[in-house]
Amino acid sequence: MSYDVAVIGSGAAGSAVAYTLTQAGYRVALIEKGAYIRREDFTKDEIAYCRRELVTPNYFDEYHLIEQKTDNGWEATPTYKSGWSFFNGTLVGGSSNLMSGMFHRMHPDDFKLLSRFGAIEGANIVDWPIDYDDLAPYYDLAERLVGISGDFRPHPFEPPRKNGNFPYPPTEENAFSAYFDAVCKKEGVTPLVTPRAVLSRDNAHRKACYYSNFCGSYGCSSGAKGSGREVFVVPAMATGKLALLSRTHVTKLYTDRPDRVAYAETVDTISGKKGRIEARLFVVAAQAHESVRLLLNSANAAHPRGLANSSGQLGKHLVFSAGGAIEGTLYRKRRKGLDFEALMQPGLFVNRSILDWYFLEDWWHGHYKGGLVEVMFEHQNIISRALKRSYRDDGKLLWGDALTRKLRREFTEGKRIRFEIFNDWLPNPDCYVTIDPAYKDRFGMPVGKLRIGAHPHDMKVARHIAKKCRSLMEALGAEEIVESVSPLPPQNLIAGGCRFGDDPRTSVLNADCQAHDIPNLFVADASFMPTGGSTPYTWTIYANALRIADRIVEKLEKKAIV
Repeated sequence: MSYDVAVIGSGAAGSAVAYTLTQAGYRVALIEKGAYIRREDFTKDEIAYCRRELVTPNYFDEYHLIEQKTDNGWEATPTYKSGWSFFNGTLVGGSSNLMSGMFHRMHPDDFKLLSRFGAIEGANIVDWPIDYDDLAPYYDLAERLVGISGDFRPHPFEPPRKNGNFPYPPTEENAFSAYFDAVCKKEGVTPLVTPRAVLSRDNAHRKACYYSNFCGSYGCSSGAKGSGREVFVVPAMATGKLALLSRTHVTKLYTDRPDRVAYAETVDTISGKKGRIEARLFVVAAQAHESVRLLLNSANAAHPRGLANSSGQLGKHLVFSAGGAIEGTLYRKRRKGLDFEALMQPGLFVNRSILDWYFLEDWWHGHYKGGLVEVMFEHQNIISRALKRSYRDDGKLLWGDALTRKLRREFTEGKRIRFEIFNDWLPNPDCYVTIDPAYKDRFGMPVGKLRIGAHPHDMKVARHIAKKCRSLMEALGAEEIVESVSPLPPQNLIAGGCRFGDDPRTSVLNADCQAHDIPNLFVADASFMPTGGSTPYTWTIYANALRIADRIVEKLEKKAIV
């Protein structure tokens, strides 16, 4: 069957594009490799989500090669050996189902990192071809559609907004939040109430948060979390214009002339049956590294280096999120200014971020780009928490009564506080994705090969912010403070690879995320981003996908794409 638009990937980007197009009356095929999980079928089963492949592929069926620098040079290891998965939420709605919902806009200066802060040797920094004002209306639109809860308070580094306060009041907060605010005031830090894509009140279609204690890494069975599935896929299906093709994997895009994609080759992930989907226009939104992989695997005589790769830039400039984390424990004996039983109440959010160090005037050659700090409790996964505490100080396993005493103390006598640092991962020549024909997934498709090299400046910034975090953690009265700042990236924050820009010689996409080489091909996920800012990407992905979708509607209406 032929459609107006085929969207490959149903995560934050693909779902938003599909929603806008169906609202405009176009027939859309939304193609998703994973399953459709109903709201009521989402559980809080730690074994299913974290130990088995409920929402990610089996390591041995589908995997990546990860290249890291060693004493012997760059060495590649399949993720089925390392256990380091780079698939994030293979289901309808993608990883937006599993996010914690901490939403932040990029700062206006993030769009002009090169011109605002200057070049750094060894980093491929460029300005975006759009600026904050271009994206601001779509941040506003995403805010309304997703339903963000929060309490906007002016802050020197908070991006400007025209909407006043957020659509919903903040989600309920643990007593620690007020204590944190009081300590921050003494320390000269201005905490920010974290905007959260989690409903604090019911709306017409979704229930408010019920504070299960398990938000991040789990699907939401109330519909409170603003996932692409809840916000965009469900209403798109209601239009009758959406064909949701779950458990369908796109293995290749075919062109019928050099400047036009004609159809997508697909395979049913259950039966193995092959098929094809034709459309006037194709939108790739499979997650940054997987979108690059698809385009590279779609090479043909007219595009020998992969689709949309006349520049040779496809797969280059991969970025993650730099930073790390600091953790410390508030024990019962150190509860001055904070009721311990209130601290131990499960489920409620901390809802605090720190933007004071987003720009660093007191550091390296004056004013320079810093990062964001998210404040939270340790994830409440019982198995994972117990495993972390099952070792002695010398690294040997604890057993019997000694293990019981330690677990009882850790689970009942203290609360673990976590600061997560987000700063820019500078694009550099040693961070990119290619494919390796020698390694193929169960569908016979060469897997993505990710070289992960961090720029040393990323660590300078992260360590500088970590010192400030440690001082604040000590002021809170935390003990057993552990710092983990590392050049190893989080797998759930991946961007770049299809950089957008005005010059076809140095970018893959134009400012509308349309391929320079192929007018009926767009890329809508985070792969368009030249730089990632110092925030989680989701709000920016939603906003940009809505912007792209408007551009696509305009082009379809004008018949500008044939």
